[in-house]
Amino acid sequence: MITHLRGTMTFKCPTFVVLEAGGVGYQVFISLHTYSQLPDTPTIFLLTHQFIKEDSHTLYGFSEEKERLLFRLLISVSGVGPTTAQVLLSSISPDEIRSAILSEKDEIFRKAKGIGPKTAKRIILDLKDKMVRDSGDVVFSNNPSYNTIRDEALSALVALGFNRGLVQKAIQQILQDSAPTENVEDLIKKALKLLSQ
Repeated sequence: MITHLRGTMTFKCPTFVVLEAGGVGYQVFISLHTYSQLPDTPTIFLLTHQFIKEDSHTLYGFSEEKERLLFRLLISVSGVGPTTAQVLLSSISPDEIRSAILSEKDEIFRKAKGIGPKTAKRIILDLKDKMVRDSGDVVFSNNPSYNTIRDEALSALVALGFNRGLVQKAIQQILQDSAPTENVEDLIKKALKLLSQ
């Protein structure tokens, strides 16, 4: 799994960049939000999400962790694929998306291309409870290490074949009962114990 890239940007446009790292050129799809934050310097750093299908491996890039985490939340919603999530993040800022979910303003999502009324309502239905349960949404916490621990545990358990939704519930339950300093190994062990019950 490619989690980030640092290298020379050899091409950029509003939808993707080509980043050369280690002699390899990577095409990385980005949102307008990330595009607006690209530095003028040739060397850049992007957080990435690698999306793997039978016929393709696609990289999505993000200038900040909260956008990548929001992207991952969005693609966990049935009917929202990576392209739709990128369109949303290009049409609406991460903070506006979070606010629209928490205030149940589904009309905000319908402004984005490819989002109909049913999908807009499903985004709110699927994601609002996660954000509310997180007491202001742990996903958007100001503590990057806490976000990383949660994200690493989620990725590891999904890679082991567990259902993403069940894993998210298990991790959330553990984090509500534990201190924010919970390390990733302990979190995975506790989640495995919960998931095997």
